[in-house]
Amino acid sequence: MFYIVATPIGNLSDMSSRAIDTLRECDYILCEDTRTSMTLLKHYDISNKLVSYHKFNEASKCDSIAQDLMNGKNIALISDAGMPGISDPGAVVVRYLRDRHIPYTVVPGPSALINAFVLSGYDAPFTFVGFLPEKNRAKRELLNRLATLPYPSIFYVSPHSIEEFFQDVYEVYGNRDVCVVRELTKKFEQVEFTDLATGYTGAVKGEFVVVVQGKEDDNIEIDKDTIVAELEKLVDSGVSKKDASKVLAEKYNIKKNYVYNLSIK
Repeated sequence: MFYIVATPIGNLSDMSSRAIDTLRECDYILCEDTRTSMTLLKHYDISNKLVSYHKFNEASKCDSIAQDLMNGKNIALISDAGMPGISDPGAVVVRYLRDRHIPYTVVPGPSALINAFVLSGYDAPFTFVGFLPEKNRAKRELLNRLATLPYPSIFYVSPHSIEEFFQDVYEVYGNRDVCVVRELTKKFEQVEFTDLATGYTGAVKGEFVVVVQGKEDDNIEIDKDTIVAELEKLVDSGVSKKDASKVLAEKYNIKKNYVYNLSIK
């Protein structure tokens, strides 16, 4: 059997007993980085053979994996952290096995995107995006498609690109509420609520999961001119646009983003 095994995303105690038993009983374990995986396996006294399996060799490994499975071997696949196949190697071999009717299964466990979405408090459904493309054209095309969705989008963002991420998304989306999650399940786990215009102001360390609210419904019954007039009055009195938007959103029971977008127009 081929086992796709979730591993901890930070806290080693999140490893399930089923996952530990599965890794111990397999003939060998496929992993992204043998050095990273060795830390986890030593923690649980697992000494099975490790075989390197990453994005540069995953396609070429499929034949040998399938052959070993047909010869009766049990094989596990893990990533450096979280669930294989979610922004990590895994989907290629799963499709290969699926198309050849070779059995496989998932041993569930931690997933950064699920943790972050629950922490955000936003409503489902949602769209998982993962990492944005590196090339600007591909990035802009993807964001343009996502910008019209009425439900949250979940992104993975590396620390060196968190500032650029906010700039890129703001240019396409306009202002939206955002939940930024960092160092999930670790001692210094951080959850920050902000918006795309304000950006992220916390520590730039560790991997990020960013949940961006979906497009608001512009069909607001309250007269726009009334809101704009009250916005102007508040801003002229020295209240910031952000605070004024919050006040009027609460007053009229409408979305803060809708009011704020009026203020910046």
